[in-house]
Amino acid sequence: MLQPNFFNSIFVFPILNLLVFLYKGFLLIKIPGAFGFAIVALTALIRGLFQPFFRKQLETSKKMAELKPHLDKLSKKHKDDQKTLQQEQMKLYQQAGINPASGCLLMIVQIPVFIALYNSLSIFLTNGQGKEAVESINKALYSPFLKIGSVDLWFIGFNLATTPKQSGLWYYMLIPLITGALQYWQAVSMTTPTTTAKTVEKTKEKGDDKEKGSGDDFQKAMNTQMKFMFPIMIGWFSYTLPVGLSLYWNIFSIFSIIQGKQLKIKN
Repeated sequence: MLQPNFFNSIFVFPILNLLVFLYKGFLLIKIPGAFGFAIVALTALIRGLFQPFFRKQLETSKKMAELKPHLDKLSKKHKDDQKTLQQEQMKLYQQAGINPASGCLLMIVQIPVFIALYNSLSIFLTNGQGKEAVESINKALYSPFLKIGSVDLWFIGFNLATTPKQSGLWYYMLIPLITGALQYWQAVSMTTPTTTAKTVEKTKEKGDDKEKGSGDDFQKAMNTQMKFMFPIMIGWFSYTLPVGLSLYWNIFSIFSIIQGKQLKIKN
C-alpha cells in the first residue's frame, strides 16, 4: 500500500508523518475530533507553504488582464506577421515584468504536494481502520512515538471516512452543496476580469473585425462554463468521496477566497 518509492519517500511519507504528528498533538491536549483538526491544521500549513506561489499567480493574472487591450491591438496590427507579433508581445511582457509561463510552472510545482496530501488522507479515510492499513502507515512513520493503533475518524458529528452517498443522512448531503458553493466563490474571488465594459464599448466603436469579437465571446463563454461546471464537478466528487477529503478541499477553498479578497482590496 505504501511502497518506499521515490515519490512516496519525497512527498507522501513527510506529509503522512506530519498528519500523524498533528493528530497525536491534538489527542494529547484532548481535543474532540482530533483527526479532523489535524486535517485542518495540515491543510493550513500546506496552503501557507504555497502562499507566495498563489500570490504570484494572482498578481500575474491581474497584470495579464491589464495588458489584454494592448495585446489585442498588437494582434490586429501584426495579424499577418506572426514573428513580429511574438516579438512585440514578448517586449510588452518584459516591460510589465511578466513571465507568461510562470503560471504553468507554479501549477507544476504544486501538483506533487497536492497528490501526496490527497494520498495521505486517502490511506486513512478509505481503509485507515484496517489492520493491514495501520501496519503500512506505522512502517512509514519516522518515530515509534508516532505509531498508531487506530484512528477516531469522527469530527463535529461526521464520520470523515463516510461518503455522503453512503450515509443516507440528510445533513451529510449538505457537504457537497457547501463544497460546490465554496468552489464557485473561490472561482469568483480568484478571477480577474479580462476586459472592462468600457473597453468592450471602445472596441465596438472602433469597428474591430467580427472574428475578434467572436473570439472574445467564445472565451467569455468558456470562462462562464468553467465557473459553473467546475463547482458542480467538485460537488459531485464530494458526494462520492469520504467527508474528510471534502474537509481538506474546503479549507483550501476558504484560504483561496480570503487571499483573493485581500489582493483585490490591496489593488
